Amino acid sequence: MTRIGLLYPTRNCGEDDFLALAAKLDPDLVVDFAYVPWGEKIGRVDDLDPAGKHEAVRELGAPDRLSAAARFDTAPQVVSWACSSCSFTRGLEGALEQSRVLGERLGVPARSTSLAYLTALAHLGADRVALASVYHRDTTATFVDFLAEVGVTTVHSVSADAPSDRALATWDRGQITELVMAADHAEAEAVLIPETALHTAPLLEELETGLGKPVLTATAVTLWDSLHALGTPPIRPGLGKLFAAASTP
Repeated sequence: MTRIGLLYPTRNCGEDDFLALAAKLDPDLVVDFAYVPWGEKIGRVDDLDPAGKHEAVRELGAPDRLSAAARFDTAPQVVSWACSSCSFTRGLEGALEQSRVLGERLGVPARSTSLAYLTALAHLGADRVALASVYHRDTTATFVDFLAEVGVTTVHSVSADAPSDRALATWDRGQITELVMAADHAEAEAVLIPETALHTAPLLEELETGLGKPVLTATAVTLWDSLHALGTPPIRPGLGKLFAAASTP
C-alpha cells in the first residue's frame, strides 16, 4: 500500500477528483489530506481583487505555514503541496524552498503541483506549451515566467479569471473542455490546466483525443509526480499520455 499526503488549500473542493483518479491508478493507493489555512486577514477569496488574490495565494504558500499544516494521522511516504498558484507565485526558487521545508518536516520526498508540471513536461520531452488558465491574466503571466525559468516556452494562453477555487470546483465537462480548446495552439506540444479544484479525472483521455496531444491537468500531474518521486510512476491505459509513457523520449 502506497500512501500519499496532500496539502490542500480549501476543504471540499477537488479532493474527490484526486480520490477518483487514485482509484483508477491503484485500488491500494491511499491519498490523505491536510489543509493549509488561509491568512487571518483573508475573508471570502471571491471578494478580493486580482492583486489581493495574488497576494493571498503567495501568503498561503509561505513555507512555515505549509510546515505547520503538514500533520497527517498516518505518516505518508511522499507529500505534495497540491495547489498550483500557491506553489508557482513564489517562482522556482520559492517552489523548491516549499519542497525542502516540507521534506525536512516530514522526512519524506516532498513535491508540489508546480514542480510536478516541470517533471511531467521533462518526462514527455515537451518544452512548448499552451496554458488553459483559470486565473487572472497577471497570475497566468506569473506561471508563464515560472515555466520559462526551466526553458519551457508558452506559445499561447487564455485566462478565465475565475473568482475562486470553490467556484472552479463546480465547473462541468463543457466549461473545462471549452477552456482547453480555446487554449490550444498548433505549436504547443502539450496543454496545461493548472488548477487542482477542477474535476478533470474523467476527462483525461477525452481531452487528449480531441486535441491530439497531451493535456496535463493539475490533479493528474500531482499524483503522477508523487509516485514518480517514490520511483513508481504508474503506467495505465485510458488516462492520457502521461500515464502511458514509460520514459522520456
